[in-house]
Amino acid sequence: MTAVLDAPRTVPVLATLAARAVEARRLVVDMAASPRGCHLGGSLSVLDILIAALHRVSAGDGTEVVLSKGHAAAGLYAALHVSGVLPENPAPLYGQAGGPYTGHPGPKVPGVRFPTGSLGHGVPYAAGWALARRIAGRPGLGIAVAGDGELQEGLVWETCQVAAAQELGNFVLVVDRNGGQNDGPVADISPLPRLAERFAAFGFEVAETDGHDLAALTDLFAGDRSTARRPLAVVAETVKGKGVPAVEGKAASHYVTIDAARAAKWKRAVR
Repeated sequence: MTAVLDAPRTVPVLATLAARAVEARRLVVDMAASPRGCHLGGSLSVLDILIAALHRVSAGDGTEVVLSKGHAAAGLYAALHVSGVLPENPAPLYGQAGGPYTGHPGPKVPGVRFPTGSLGHGVPYAAGWALARRIAGRPGLGIAVAGDGELQEGLVWETCQVAAAQELGNFVLVVDRNGGQNDGPVADISPLPRLAERFAAFGFEVAETDGHDLAALTDLFAGDRSTARRPLAVVAETVKGKGVPAVEGKAASHYVTIDAARAAKWKRAVR
């Protein structure tokens, strides 16, 4: 059961969310120290977005969060655990054969309704959830969290077109814009100039924010969108490896395997 905090944006609530972010980053480092390692940089960049989104879920209105950039599963497992959705600590079990904590998330994990991994697919899952809530006359958002490199997938834009046409005001697409992808900087592979304008051209409301600002993110997710007729795109500027100084802002943080001694050192430095 998700731990419930009182209000969407108060000093105690934000302090609690910030403490969760620190704890979650240490768990992600632990998963990088597993025999298989993990997608460290992207898991750390998306953590604050996930923790703020899961705080909205704790309101119990039927909001669903879908991590479309499923390779950041370590970040999702950590965020679910510190938010009270996932009771057991996933770090010691991460990557074990036959276990639920695989390199891409699946529905065996509490809090994960849709499996993701093949990029682009989580976005229509969330849009479908939003459409289903609206047809049923029920509240709640469908929140998709995608990477900026993932926007190279045509399915993302096909979904945007449908979401705008169906006036899915309860659909929120968050872009974790950390500027990196598996093969290098997004700007060198398929640049995304005027990204906010692109979403606006599709008929979206658009917000641009610091993807590590928990207050701003919490405000964005707390909004009552029951009467909105335009879906919302949130372009969240983030830093790959955020919070772990040894890898922060470094492209080499994309996938990391470390030993226990280095993990202990990095966990002490988490900020």
